[in-house]
Amino acid sequence: MRQVVKMIFPMAKITKNSPFHQKKLLPLHLVIHNMTTLEAIHKTIAPELELLNRQMSERLSTSNPLMDKVVTAQLSSKGKQIRPMIVILCSKLVGDANSNTIAAAASVELLHNATLIHDDVVDDSKTRRNKPTINSIWDNHIAVLVGDYFVSCAMQQAISTGDIRIIDSLCHLGKLLSLGEIDQIYNARYHTLTEETYYNIIGNKTASLFVACAKMGCYAAGVADERVDALAEFARLLGLCFQIRDDVFDYFGSDSIGKPTSNDLKEGKITLPLLHTLLREDLPDHSAMLELSRKEILDDNDIATLISYAVDNGGIDHAFAEMKRLRDKASEALTAFPESESKKALLSLFDYIIARDH
Repeated sequence: MRQVVKMIFPMAKITKNSPFHQKKLLPLHLVIHNMTTLEAIHKTIAPELELLNRQMSERLSTSNPLMDKVVTAQLSSKGKQIRPMIVILCSKLVGDANSNTIAAAASVELLHNATLIHDDVVDDSKTRRNKPTINSIWDNHIAVLVGDYFVSCAMQQAISTGDIRIIDSLCHLGKLLSLGEIDQIYNARYHTLTEETYYNIIGNKTASLFVACAKMGCYAAGVADERVDALAEFARLLGLCFQIRDDVFDYFGSDSIGKPTSNDLKEGKITLPLLHTLLREDLPDHSAMLELSRKEILDDNDIATLISYAVDNGGIDHAFAEMKRLRDKASEALTAFPESESKKALLSLFDYIIARDH
């Protein structure tokens, strides 16, 4: 177990009294078979994913050689495609995956790519998924235009379904993503430290995308009953869990993440592991740590101190406990659905997200 924990948390000190010593919240089999799990899910929807990637490539193709070159570079680093997978799996759970399912899946994946491209410009990121970003290879001007192009293509894909519910879902999603980012900036500047605020922010900036995927998958399959609400709730919990797991990486990092460790703290963002400890007035040095977290600019020593405080006082354990709680609630949201390959895949996807190492 120690070897596995060190693989996931390379900076963690594994001692007899360490919170990682008997990690009950991260089952060993989930870690060992994690990538196998994702590959197995991919296999259940392989034909649909093939259609998805082909359709995105075709829709993004232009007569402009520079745009095609940049688009090709972006698509070559397509990631795990978890969001379109949710669209497809939800369609198959309530009915059949059809041409509208693929178009809906393409629309959310294209919009997601657009947000990543724009984020890299805002953050001046040089790499993503260990590959150079568009703005680092070309420049910010090109990157912004390419991001806008992806947004336009996403809208075209949604419109091609002819389903106003799918179009509305994508438009509403764009609004929530923007609000989530603005809320996070505001929170970082004015130091609003509550778990409710944290969950509201990640609900908009991350979970909203997962919710849109579930709804669009149902609409594409022709379903608009209580099953939409059940799958939307499952997706919301999945999205919250995804962001919490992503936030935990900031405290340890991984060579495969492709983003700097402690990047959130450098930007003044207080995420769940540290937030949990800062809200506990019973902890030693609480007042000093709270004051330190409110500094306008944190240097490397400040960040290291806050990370150690979060890790040593159970912040990571709390984050994993929250992910387990979300997983249990998500499982309950699917109880009304009969057993099927798609239902199993959705639950396995939740386990994968908790156990992933990047």
